[in-house]
Amino acid sequence: MKPIRIAGAIAALLVVAAALLIAIGIPAGALTAAIQSRIERDTGYRVTIAGTGTVRLFPAVALTLHDVTAESPDGGPADPRLKIATVRAELPLTSLVSATPRITELTLISPELHLPLLRRRGDAVATPASARKADAGLAEIERIVIQDGAVVMTSAADRIERRIGGIQADVERDDARGPITASGSAALGRSPLSFELTATPPSDERQPILVDVTLDAPGLLTSRLRARAEARLRDATLSINGISGKLGDAPFNGWAAVDVAGKPRVKLDLDFRRLDLVAITRSVPAGAPWSEAPLDFVGLNYVDAEIRLSAAELNIGPARIAPASADAGLASGVLSVRASRLGAYGGEATGTLTIDASNTEPSFNLRCDIDGVQALPLLDGLTDFDRLDGKMQAKLALRSSGGSARAIASGLNGSAAIGLRDGAIRGIDITRMIRNLTAHPQDGWQTAPTDATDLSEFAASFRIVQGQAVTSDLQFAGPLVRMTGAGNIDLPAKTLALAAEPKLVLTAPGQNSLTRGAGGPGAEPIGFGVPVKIEGPWAAPRIFPDIAGMLDDPDAAYQRLRRIGSGLFGLLGSSPPNHGAADATDPHGDDPGAAANAIIKQLFGR
Repeated sequence: MKPIRIAGAIAALLVVAAALLIAIGIPAGALTAAIQSRIERDTGYRVTIAGTGTVRLFPAVALTLHDVTAESPDGGPADPRLKIATVRAELPLTSLVSATPRITELTLISPELHLPLLRRRGDAVATPASARKADAGLAEIERIVIQDGAVVMTSAADRIERRIGGIQADVERDDARGPITASGSAALGRSPLSFELTATPPSDERQPILVDVTLDAPGLLTSRLRARAEARLRDATLSINGISGKLGDAPFNGWAAVDVAGKPRVKLDLDFRRLDLVAITRSVPAGAPWSEAPLDFVGLNYVDAEIRLSAAELNIGPARIAPASADAGLASGVLSVRASRLGAYGGEATGTLTIDASNTEPSFNLRCDIDGVQALPLLDGLTDFDRLDGKMQAKLALRSSGGSARAIASGLNGSAAIGLRDGAIRGIDITRMIRNLTAHPQDGWQTAPTDATDLSEFAASFRIVQGQAVTSDLQFAGPLVRMTGAGNIDLPAKTLALAAEPKLVLTAPGQNSLTRGAGGPGAEPIGFGVPVKIEGPWAAPRIFPDIAGMLDDPDAAYQRLRRIGSGLFGLLGSSPPNHGAADATDPHGDDPGAAANAIIKQLFGR
């Protein structure tokens, strides 16, 4: 009966202490040693209580400890460690002498869970042997409150630290067999999130736990996520099966598995009816330079994954992809993404993207085939270039490296072949411009922001070296107009330097084709005689005539204008101006050189 006598003595002592020192607090040094021993025995972790401890008996029994640390017995710098600024436990008086104490409320103030970031799965952290035993004898806790918690993930070798901070949580369980409910919030960097969770333990321990979760993450998801799943933990593997739920009002389903023995390994398969994501990149003004802000891919080194995602509709900011299907593999810091089917802007795209973050400077490799995609929204969204529209076909083979968007653009190498059909060049109407020029040369070179030149076909191939994309085979065909050109696109500077030779097809047969002479001898295009330059930032390029090219042979330029005017106005069903007859008011008469010089002066002010 010795244990009973000891328990009675402890209870009597506590009652006397309560009468004498109510609301004052008494030293708890005698209890801290017992607490340390009990936790180490039940969990296998070493506990250090560096701060003070107190016991209060009113209005409820409360044990408070300060500066508590729990870690593995070997306590290496790469092992998990839990540090808590303050631990406060409220419990009934009877729990002080119970073999299985019952805590009504456990409050953890400023807890920090430190986890190592591991590059190799062989670097698994050993779990203390006692932690693998059954949890018989551990305290029953009705409520846990976490205030200002954090999860800190560090790699001493890579000198990095990642933090999930501002953790507030409230976990409750009404009885030993009832459901566990939890709610709270946290911050991933600058992105807040909040959650609600209910876990219903099964009556048979061999059955999975039914989990319901609600997640709000406005920095990542545009709508609230609600899901239900069956979870089972075996050794270090968490299996989550039968996932079903809704993102906003769009359903999804799938499964997942996470192995947390050392470096985490994740397997995930999810299918969404509609997936709405917040755009990762911030909107920038049109024409703004590439950002030099560091891009952080080092986190790819600390998890291995096999992921399959599909969605009937994927929205990333303003971009809409429908449908979308992709498989991703991540191992040893190398992420490979294969998009087997992406429906975008009326067409489809397939390709592979590889990001190698295993070295100090990440490298990138992209191969992509595009078919039937509407060019204007794609190019405008990716590069702020809005001068081309039409159905696009493209083949891209690109590679680069760098730690910022500007560095990636500067180091870009590879090739690109681009074709468009049934579209337009925006910002210039070559047909109207030449018609006005031949009819009213005194009005000069007239353009308007709303101008556009219809195109039937457009094609160009580029060789890209260190961010400089060079083409020598630019070709364009449209109603009445054909054009060839060459030049350079400076990707880091976002500028164009292209020169084009516009020509007119003065007969209807054979139009709208890049094939030379397709309409017979009468359809051979006639050079305009004034090369066109396209220069400046690609968000607002200047399109202007190459004056030097026209001044090389003004007589020939004038004769071309006369022929173009006659053929063009005949084709359009109107009468050309009377350039051929001498006019009493025309000081140049039949002198073509003088007339050409006059036109040039009117056009260009020279």
